[in-house]
Amino acid sequence: MRKLQIHKLFVYLLSVTLILTLGMNFRIFADPAHEPAPDKMQAQADTYVSSPVPTHKLAAPAINAVPTVKPNTTPTAKQASQTAKPTVAAAAKTATVKQAAAEYEVTAYYLNVRMNGYSTSQIRDIVKKGDILKVVRTTAGGWLQLEGGGYVHGGYAKLVSPSAAPASQPVTTAATSRSDALPIKPAVAAAKSAPKATNAVVKVQTLELEEPNQPKSAVKSDSGLSKEHIAAILKNTALAGQGLEEVILAVEEEYGINAYFTIAVMKLESGNGKSKLAKSKNNLFGLNAIDGKHHKAFSFKTKGDSVRKFGQLISKSYLGKGYTTIEKIAKKYCPANPKWPSLVSRIMKADYRKL
Repeated sequence: MRKLQIHKLFVYLLSVTLILTLGMNFRIFADPAHEPAPDKMQAQADTYVSSPVPTHKLAAPAINAVPTVKPNTTPTAKQASQTAKPTVAAAAKTATVKQAAAEYEVTAYYLNVRMNGYSTSQIRDIVKKGDILKVVRTTAGGWLQLEGGGYVHGGYAKLVSPSAAPASQPVTTAATSRSDALPIKPAVAAAKSAPKATNAVVKVQTLELEEPNQPKSAVKSDSGLSKEHIAAILKNTALAGQGLEEVILAVEEEYGINAYFTIAVMKLESGNGKSKLAKSKNNLFGLNAIDGKHHKAFSFKTKGDSVRKFGQLISKSYLGKGYTTIEKIAKKYCPANPKWPSLVSRIMKADYRKL
């Protein structure tokens, strides 16, 4: 009973204390006397502003992390315009180069397109008679560089657009070879179905060799031989595999000397490539071998050089002076052997039968 009375007394005192406390706070906030005057508040604010900044360092306030904003990669209209200018200029430059290309028409039946401007370069394609080639420049050696790559010799193509003719540019090239103008004709089916080409790249897949001409006594004549024909003639001799096919055809093309005649004299004078002069000096024609031991005989770096020298000699010292047949040449070339012309003619006929 006593505990209950104590408990009620405690609750009563707690309630009175709470009421008094709330009543005093309410009076303080509600009493206008306790509100500071506006002038006084302004004065206090001015005081705070004019107070000197303390010299001691203060801790930096916490800064909330700012999210990373990715830059806008979309070009503006001005940037797009500036970027477009070089592209337009480059396109204009390309167009100018294309307009400068001259047009040539192929005059040979079939013409080799080579990787570089010399006769021993690898063949990359073949074009035929009547095809139009776009040429970007000519070389000092007479080769035509094609638009898109490759070279053909200018001797087998004619200019059809003189106003766009490219200027010659000096480059080092080897002599042309007649083998670039292939003496071949298309198969009947290919000839009927192949349309006339309008560019420099024309693939020819079905070809058959044209029959070579029969050898004649006239030295300045067309043999009709191709590189493949000459390779067949030289087969099983020491002259095979020496790269002589291209040079022999080049001599015929440049000087008009029949390839049968060149081959026959070469075989006869070098013993089919096995003579001492052929092996030690690459002299296949006995050139300047005027003494028994051949000390004065010409020496050549390659066998091909020997063939070129023979062509120059026959053209200048024989054909140019009226020695135009095998019999006439024999009187000056090998007067000591009366059988020389008949031996040369016999070899020429035997070579023709091999084909």
